[in-house]
Amino acid sequence: MQPSDVVFSKRRWLLNAGGLAFYVLDICTDVALAVQYFEQKQYVWSGMTVMFVMAAVVVTQIFSCAWYWEDKDENNQTALDMSKRKIAVLHVFVLGINMRYYYLLKEGFSVCWKTKQAAAANIHHKLFWMATDLSMLKLFETFLESAPQLLLQLYIRGYNEWPLLQTWSLVDYWHCLRKSLPNVKDKSSRLPTAVYLIYKVCTITSIILSYSLYVTLSIYSTVGITIIWLLGTTWVHLLQTNFCSSRCLELLYRAVVGVILIFSFFNAKGKNTKEVMVVYYVFYSLVCVTAPLLLAFLKPEMRTAVFLWTVGGLIYGGLLFGLLSLHMYYRFLHPPTSNANEENGLSNQSRDDEADEVDGPRQETITNKRLKTFLQP
Repeated sequence: MQPSDVVFSKRRWLLNAGGLAFYVLDICTDVALAVQYFEQKQYVWSGMTVMFVMAAVVVTQIFSCAWYWEDKDENNQTALDMSKRKIAVLHVFVLGINMRYYYLLKEGFSVCWKTKQAAAANIHHKLFWMATDLSMLKLFETFLESAPQLLLQLYIRGYNEWPLLQTWSLVDYWHCLRKSLPNVKDKSSRLPTAVYLIYKVCTITSIILSYSLYVTLSIYSTVGITIIWLLGTTWVHLLQTNFCSSRCLELLYRAVVGVILIFSFFNAKGKNTKEVMVVYYVFYSLVCVTAPLLLAFLKPEMRTAVFLWTVGGLIYGGLLFGLLSLHMYYRFLHPPTSNANEENGLSNQSRDDEADEVDGPRQETITNKRLKTFLQP
């Protein structure tokens, strides 16, 4: 029997099946919303809704196709045993994510539901590797489409939606990544996942609500959000990430991480980022604290409005509980690695690179780089 921390369980299979259903449902509801705005002659809202959907679709298909091309076996065959042209055609018809779900659920079903004997550890790790790539693509899709879409709908319709999809995509990616790395000794998964989920739910909720207040105050606040994206992208660029095999794809990746950094901290280099995280959340806290205050100060008529008190309470409460959960997670629940060098500030990626150089001149594959890049969420 395999250790529980490396088993691709039936629960994980069901979660991925549910993820496919939510993915399809999310796209359908966004398309329906765009059509609704168009029929109401609200062409700007309809166009922006379509723009967010298309941006996410195009970016995720590009990365998915590139990863399939890069993931080759010793016989130079792609992961799906298809030609590059056929894989490209499938992605042109926007089937990349669906195809990844299909193969993950198909192979996972054979391991979880059909096979009576316990599968080898490498098979379970392979499934988690597949799930990690899929989760990362979903992470890109979430913060390129769902998060901006949520902010747009909050501005148009009011405060009746919550960013659970955004937070779950981060938690799901974090969980799959840690399971796919055999040198990470996960503690009991349930409590760390719960605390990490609370941290992400609270912090992302408070920052999105804060942005919505700024946009309510002035539509030109979107310029400030754009500047935050530029700063995040610049920071990732200065880190000189090597996540992708091509220069153009690497630049696109850095731009996407810049979008994620608008809403949540994301370690783009896989090394100890305690100081950077502190700076990020100091700025984040400043944004959250000042949003309700500025709205109340610049619009005195809003001071007695129930919605301002409600949203302000959610922002401050989310900020407090989110940062408290963040501290608890990294203080007590953050999984250690099997190498004590992490305590000295060395990244897992650096240790693995050193091991590859000692073993021989062969460089690690791009697949392993993707899996090892984000050791700390």
